[in-house]
Amino acid sequence: MSKKDASARPEARLPKGLFDISAQEIRATGEMLRVIQGVFESYGFEPLDTPAIEYTDALGKFLPDQDRPNEGVFSFKDDDEQWLSLRYDLTAPLARYVAENYQNLPKPFRRYQAGPVWRNEKPGPGRFRQFTQFDADTVGASSVAADAELCMLAADTLEALGVPRGQYVVKVGNRKILDGVFESIGLNSNDTSKHLAVLRAIDKLDRLGVEGVRALLGKGRKDESGDYTKGANLDAKVIDSVIGFVTSDELPARGAIGEEGRAELAEMDRLFKASEFGNDRVKFDPSVVRGLEYYTGPVFEAELLAPIKDERGQLIRIGSVVSGGRYDGLVERFTGEKVPATGISIGVSRLLFGLQRLGSYKESASQGPVVVLVLDRDRIADYQKMTQALRQANIRAEMYLGESGMKAQMKYADKRGSPCVVIQGGDEKAKGEVQIKDLILGATLTSIENREEYLKKQAEAQFAVPETDLVEAVRRVLSRHQA
Repeated sequence: MSKKDASARPEARLPKGLFDISAQEIRATGEMLRVIQGVFESYGFEPLDTPAIEYTDALGKFLPDQDRPNEGVFSFKDDDEQWLSLRYDLTAPLARYVAENYQNLPKPFRRYQAGPVWRNEKPGPGRFRQFTQFDADTVGASSVAADAELCMLAADTLEALGVPRGQYVVKVGNRKILDGVFESIGLNSNDTSKHLAVLRAIDKLDRLGVEGVRALLGKGRKDESGDYTKGANLDAKVIDSVIGFVTSDELPARGAIGEEGRAELAEMDRLFKASEFGNDRVKFDPSVVRGLEYYTGPVFEAELLAPIKDERGQLIRIGSVVSGGRYDGLVERFTGEKVPATGISIGVSRLLFGLQRLGSYKESASQGPVVVLVLDRDRIADYQKMTQALRQANIRAEMYLGESGMKAQMKYADKRGSPCVVIQGGDEKAKGEVQIKDLILGATLTSIENREEYLKKQAEAQFAVPETDLVEAVRRVLSRHQA
């Protein structure tokens, strides 16, 4: 091979901000999604799936803060020279779906959806360009009872996943109260870029602290990597007013819009208390504003409260694992008519990581398949028949399909996490038998010091049975190791 051919080889590497998912992680995620789905179904939500790709104008520019179409989202043009984008959340596609099908949908329309989303943003620790969300939304209900119900749903979901009360909290704020503050300090809501910059700065309070937010409200901030984020350029007095609001223990309402927001939170509080959702589960917090531009009323997020350590034992902050709020203007973008809506979104990977680190959620161990070893290459059909017999008995099984000998096949079975292997060489075939080797029990033999016990366990770890008893013998082995 020439040097030119060698240099043309692609490098095996992942794009920044993306990750591969192992079998164990997939199974753990699947189990968690089933729990979440069960809670969402119990609340009466119905499943829906929308495409990963939408027209860029249908998604709307709620993440981007510059004019180019692919700022914040991954975008490309199709053959008709129209911009398409990978969805950055599951809410904007829902608004498009409701606008297209509104006349045929039950009102209110209640749906849940799980799926990957993509953000064209700078990746960092715990911040990825692709991640999975699990959403629930109610479209067509203007009552804050719909918002309160979603906060209850978030709390019930976390408890169903094993998080005890006192180790999580659902925090609730209201954009209208913040809008009242903005009006009182002269921040023009028509100045979209500045308005959004202030929202995003406040949304980072729990991660950056007061001084970090103060810098973003002012000239800007340089992070640990040296990257500079442009600030909102507010003057010092205005910054003090905003900081005073978000760090207050109260929910001060200013102006008519602020009073309206406070009344909504008072009604939500009444509903929480009626359903016995106390401050140990839900509390009001003025710093909760959410960074997306489309929220119009109550906003909420849930976080885990217990200290969480990374693999090196260092304390880390997970941040919100559930978030959402009211977005009464999204469907209106398509129809011209106001359609009230509210929803929550669970950050699946972030929540799973947090639960695993806390020990609140442990996925059940998954055994590998029973492996039928192939010792005589001219008897592949016999081994395949044994494998099929196990599968037909609802036993997970595979026939070894490689080219290696018995020793390497045993190592393969170990790597697969197989509970046992099936062995039939020429001698066993002549006797009409198969050997069953219990790999889990066999791995414990070296720790047994008593000779009689060792010989007993050795006989249990590998034994011969008539070929007709294969399925039953494997079942006995599997039953030894069921949790």
